[in-house]
Formats: sequence, C-alpha cells, structure tokens
Amino acid sequence: MGNILHFVRKHRDILAYLFFGCVTTLVNFLVYYPLYNWGQLSGAWSNIIAWAAAVLIAFMTNKPFVFESRDWSAKTVCPEFIKFVGSRIGSGLLETLFIVVTVDWLLLDGNIMKLIASVFVMILNYISSKFLVFHK
Repeated sequence: MGNILHFVRKHRDILAYLFFGCVTTLVNFLVYYPLYNWGQLSGAWSNIIAWAAAVLIAFMTNKPFVFESRDWSAKTVCPEFIKFVGSRIGSGLLETLFIVVTVDWLLLDGNIMKLIASVFVMILNYISSKFLVFHK
C-alpha cells in the first residue's frame, strides 16, 4: 500500500491529467459523435465544435486540479487562458487536419480516426500545459 501511495504522490499531476483528460475527451466525443453521426456535419466541422467545448472544460479542470494553479485573478487567468487556448489551437489544428485527411478525403471511419487523433492530442496537450501554460 505504501508503494502505491508513493507512486500516486510522485505522479499526481500525470494521474490527475489522465483523469481530467479522459473527462475532457468524453466531452469532446459527446459533442463530436452526434454532430458527425446524426447531424450530418463534416468531420472537420464536428471536430471544431467539439474542440471548443473540450477546451473550455479542460481549462476549468486543468488549472486547479492538475497543475494546481489556484490564482483566479485576472492578471493570472488571462495570460494562462491565452497560452492555454493558443496551445490548444495548435493541437486542434493538427487534429482537424488529421480528421480532414483521413475522414473527409480518404473516407476512413470518422469514429475510429477521432479516437486515434485523441490519443495523440492528449499527449501533446499535457506537454504544452505543463511546460508552456502552468509552469511554476
């Protein structure tokens, strides 16, 4: 039991990010899948709308719970939010490009391609959040 607690304490930020990353990914999928599968939107438009919803949820959870940034004053939140959204725009563009190429052009399964893209995006977003946005 002591080893487990030591592991959790040592890797708390990664474990918290995985948990909230899954929550954010779930939000992303809950928006994307209905738009793509039932709303008849293209993979790209479905992905852009889902991305926007996920970024808002990610910021609200990552800031306090993952990276323990507890200062909600405007002078702290505004730069953090701008850097956060900026880094997410970068990963969102890569994800959307991947979806456009694989789903809209190559006509591969949009659901599977979205899942594959999400894994890579989650890794990129953790790195950018840790080292660019909420670094101490």
